[in-house]
Amino acid sequence: MKITLVIPLYNEELILNETVNAVRDYMKSTFPDDHEVIFVDDGSTDGSKEILDEVCSDAVRYISYQPNRGKGYAVRQGMLEGKGDLIVFTDCDLAYGLDVISEMISAFDEHPEYDAVVGSRVKHPEGYAGYNFFRKFVSKTYLRLLRFWGGLSLSDSQTGIKGFRHDAAKKIFALCEVDRFAFDYEAIKIGQKCGYRFGELPVKIVNNRPSTIRFFRDTRRMLRDVGRAKKRIKKLKITEE
Repeated sequence: MKITLVIPLYNEELILNETVNAVRDYMKSTFPDDHEVIFVDDGSTDGSKEILDEVCSDAVRYISYQPNRGKGYAVRQGMLEGKGDLIVFTDCDLAYGLDVISEMISAFDEHPEYDAVVGSRVKHPEGYAGYNFFRKFVSKTYLRLLRFWGGLSLSDSQTGIKGFRHDAAKKIFALCEVDRFAFDYEAIKIGQKCGYRFGELPVKIVNNRPSTIRFFRDTRRMLRDVGRAKKRIKKLKITEE
């Protein structure tokens, strides 16, 4: 079984070299038979592309483009490029660690009925460890909005660790359009409309960086993107392949 790991990034030159080395070593030791890692440089304006050009080789490669399009766009490019039987994406700061990758693969092995597995902080007793009060409040408020207004059935859509079986990844992300906020919500809702089955994996933050979200501005953008995604998904025609 081939495993693809997709890592989107934007202006991460301070941690990128360390991340590439850690990911390369982990994937080689954990999935030695067949794996690939795809870094997606989302229009970085620092030295990220130069670092990737220097350190990527063999099973670790990268995509780079200009200008910056947003995390949703970057994840979409990596998921559509991936060749693995299972395609997982996570954040460049490895917020949930690397062991979570093998935990996710195990979840697929234990549940052959799952087409996708989504990380959930809500399901983990220490899922919000390290969050300050305001960040926890914002996160939980947004999830409540997604459940009650967006119709989200999963406990947590916003973790940066999700995995998909090959066919599900290709179909779902080919239909996605949200480039920035709410791209996770869009992918889940499209997947469910396609009839794919989602499982949840309890996760916790092990590398807690300060949030870059600006509450009032970004909340408006998130709600706008969710509203647009809801309308588009409702009209979406799903074809059988």
